[in-house]
Amino acid sequence: MPAEATHVSGKRSPKSYEGFDAVFVGGGVIGLAGAWRAAQGGARVCVLERAEPPAGATKVAAGMLAPVGELTFGERELLEMTLASGALWDDFAAAVEAAAGMAIGYERRGALHVALDRDEAGELRRRHDLQRELGLGAEWLTPRRCRELEPGLAPTFAGGVLAPSEGSVDPRLLARALAAALREAGGELRTGTEVVDGLWDGERLVGVRTAPAGPDRATSAEPPRVEVRADAVVLCNGAWSGQTPWLPEEARPPVRPVKGEVIELRPREGAPPPAGRIIATERVYLVPRPDGRLIVGATQEERGFDTVVTAGGVHELLREAYRTLPDVAEMELAGTIAGLRPGTPDNLPIIGRGAVDGLVLATGHFRNGVLLTPLTAEAIAATLAGGEAPASAAVADPMRASLVAQRATKDDDPNPFPFVAQRATKGKGSLEVTR
Repeated sequence: MPAEATHVSGKRSPKSYEGFDAVFVGGGVIGLAGAWRAAQGGARVCVLERAEPPAGATKVAAGMLAPVGELTFGERELLEMTLASGALWDDFAAAVEAAAGMAIGYERRGALHVALDRDEAGELRRRHDLQRELGLGAEWLTPRRCRELEPGLAPTFAGGVLAPSEGSVDPRLLARALAAALREAGGELRTGTEVVDGLWDGERLVGVRTAPAGPDRATSAEPPRVEVRADAVVLCNGAWSGQTPWLPEEARPPVRPVKGEVIELRPREGAPPPAGRIIATERVYLVPRPDGRLIVGATQEERGFDTVVTAGGVHELLREAYRTLPDVAEMELAGTIAGLRPGTPDNLPIIGRGAVDGLVLATGHFRNGVLLTPLTAEAIAATLAGGEAPASAAVADPMRASLVAQRATKDDDPNPFPFVAQRATKGKGSLEVTR
């Protein structure tokens, strides 16, 4: 399969290869939204992406916007972030659709979290008690009331929690709309482009060097390389951000890939969709799309960078979907896909200035990338403009104590927490980066 050609789109001239205020490495919804917001503020921006949006975790995400139902014990800081970003979604979605002139599948249908047996009911009750303690909008429903809302639910189950304000968006449509909005705001998007080196002025990162992405890079011919200079480099390439070879090791964020498999179901012609809102259990979630499709996800495995769809993963998802909504058995299996979530040691994202001058990080969003997109975009745009990021994003500071503690556990390391304890330096030897 031939490599994808590098494509430059936007209002600026293709000859304008230097002089950006910021270059974004990664064209998922995080990078596209951050670049768009920065461009709206007058910044000259360029997004670099190996593939064509939607790409990476964006292409696989279900698009749940469910901070209340997804509440997890011991993650109060993350909850505050997700609630703050969730509150931005109405205005954010309207702005994206207006700028791009296209719909993004955004809906607030609500979410019903159900317990299929007694054990699940006990856990769901505990979570609902915490929701009530925190003053979140959630209501415990009996099985009868759940079935009044969703007649397609399994014949027997133990109850549920309704979170009426929760919603969803189609991440693939969102990525395409953000790309259009970015171009409309004067930003550039270069696809089929891989970053192969950093550009340095002493110890400051001043841009990147790119080459065409794809298998042709492995041929004997040297691919053409282009220097893209900028005042700031925003690293927003998700699960790959922790493996960035053109950054000193001390500057690479502690991000790891977490595999997830998702399936897509489509109703038969003339058949009604099996659910009117998000349905979630301990083991599966089902997210309806406006066109009738149903997204079923997601497995979660530590498998490195493996993105193979497995029979076991598909079986698990279909089994749990059938236990919840038996009518899915009659739906068409429209597709399967696997992707990589960017996980961090404390499950919080990493947003802000990095460990070398000129580097800004926007990564590590794990299961909440789509939900946290509006807040992350605001934080990155503010950082690039030299202003203050929203207070609700402060817990994602790359220099936070939890990352210091995590790095401090490394044995036999002369500097046990280099990522946050000091500014990384570039010098001769193992940290030398090609200029």
